[in-house]
Amino acid sequence: MKNIFFVLLLLTSLFSFSQKEKANYKEVSNIFANNYNIGNYEAIFNMFDANMQMALPKEKTIAFFDKNVAPNGKIEKLEFNDLKQGAHIYKTTFEKGVFELLISLGTDDKINGLYLKPFIPKDLPVLERNITKMMLPFNEEWTVSWGGIAVEDNYHVEYKNQKYAYDLLMTKDDKTYTGDAKRNENYYVFGKEIIAPCDATVIKVIIGVKDNVPGEFNPEQLTGNTIVLKTANNEIILFAHFKENSIVVQENQQIKQGDLLGLCGNSGNSSEPHLHLSLQNVADMNIATGAKLFFENIKVNGTVKQDYIPIKNDKVQNTNL
Repeated sequence: MKNIFFVLLLLTSLFSFSQKEKANYKEVSNIFANNYNIGNYEAIFNMFDANMQMALPKEKTIAFFDKNVAPNGKIEKLEFNDLKQGAHIYKTTFEKGVFELLISLGTDDKINGLYLKPFIPKDLPVLERNITKMMLPFNEEWTVSWGGIAVEDNYHVEYKNQKYAYDLLMTKDDKTYTGDAKRNENYYVFGKEIIAPCDATVIKVIIGVKDNVPGEFNPEQLTGNTIVLKTANNEIILFAHFKENSIVVQENQQIKQGDLLGLCGNSGNSSEPHLHLSLQNVADMNIATGAKLFFENIKVNGTVKQDYIPIKNDKVQNTNL
């Protein structure tokens, strides 16, 4: 599952000044927010200097804000937060999230640099690995499509918020499906039960996302139908891409190890049915840092392993099966 960040960036000359918000930046940032809130993205384009306009023509600027920024709703609050080589950074609260907005101005007060990314607080908890004992979150034998701590085994390692995440599915004769590859029902893992790997609290549920046609993606709803659990040790476990209408738990529900969560699907930014599973330090995937998820006592390629991180192509199952 690839992560989607929206970044619009062209930084030319930046200089360091005092650590206070400058009056011209305050005025420009407020005009920017007002133009954004009324949907006047052409007016935002007109705030760019010539180099920005050349790099991001009007049509691209409008499309960028319409597709990538507008889904977060209107800007509710803009707070000066820091300086970066003279550019001003604002903690920007949208209706559906909090982001870091950087604005850089030239000598004519035209915008010559701009980016928008999730706001990451400086005091987030640090999580290296789980201490809660985990079982695999499924019955039967599954295959690790991506997993491990090396990038050649696990592309997620290159993404801070998904670091060490797993993609898990089922295979027979090294294939993930039989028959027509465009039918979810032909994938061995589609509709298989996903269970709780430990006792936990359900802290987030996303439902109502349709399953993709295999080979197609839904980057607008990244994790698709989703469950997020929190353990007694404040470890966060994210499960993504459940089958539509299959999730059977609710937010704030206390669950036990082995309880049914839902069925494996192909919703969200997923190319074929599989389970995306990750351990992270906070619930918000946009600002999370991934951690190593060890399983206590599992069978790996026919051999029992303890406190183990499965890697790419491992065939894994719980030892009690």
